Amino acid sequence: MKKLFKILLNLIPRPILIRLSYWARPILVFFLKGNTFTDPIDGKSFRSFLDYGYVTQRKNVLSPSTLSLERHRLLWLYLKNETNFFSAPLKVLHFAPEQAFYKRFRNLKKLDYTTTDLNSPLADVKADICALPFDDNTYDVILCNHVLEHIPDDTKAMQELYRIMKPKGWGIFQIPQDLNRETTYEDSSITDKKERTKIFGQYDHVRIYGKDYFDKLRSVGFKVEEVDYTSTFSEIEIKRYALAKGEIIPLVRK
Repeated sequence: MKKLFKILLNLIPRPILIRLSYWARPILVFFLKGNTFTDPIDGKSFRSFLDYGYVTQRKNVLSPSTLSLERHRLLWLYLKNETNFFSAPLKVLHFAPEQAFYKRFRNLKKLDYTTTDLNSPLADVKADICALPFDDNTYDVILCNHVLEHIPDDTKAMQELYRIMKPKGWGIFQIPQDLNRETTYEDSSITDKKERTKIFGQYDHVRIYGKDYFDKLRSVGFKVEEVDYTSTFSEIEIKRYALAKGEIIPLVRK
């Protein structure tokens, strides 16, 4: 099953995978029931999570019930425990909405919640992140996670995110990041999908971010807090929730 899952990741376009996942999840939940891992998003527990990865498969990281990965569960815990996201009347823009969050955020009655993406079937507004159809100073909160590594002109995208965020607004802009790398690596001449997967970790990524990512966000005007939220959890909790120890949450403010 795990080998088949890796093949599907590389062969089937993401919008189709999203649709297929709706019928696959109940089957996975039934067969993987147990008590080793817990998904904090829905509270369900399993004897194992699924492995996931385009190059090297990470063991026990994909929740069968919500299809959340390490970053999704970390973000959920942060939003729930450290912000007013679930209780305040906020105007929210969510880029490339993840299945783990989409219905849950949509059902929060106090949120004025809009989703956007170029290709996702879950997007309310089809839009290019480098030319957004939204007015200046519109959103209290912007969630833009694992998007910028796909965008050739990420500086322009960051400028657009800054433009549409309200003064005193905030956002979380997670990216796949190599914290052992001081500077971001990109090479626009690499267009072969297999080569991109090998170098950047995924066939549709155009760079791998280093520690300088935070300063790039600052350069367009954001105030950035580098939140090591896993440091607030015990080793037992990190293992049970299958979090990536040391992953940094980029919390931005305008």
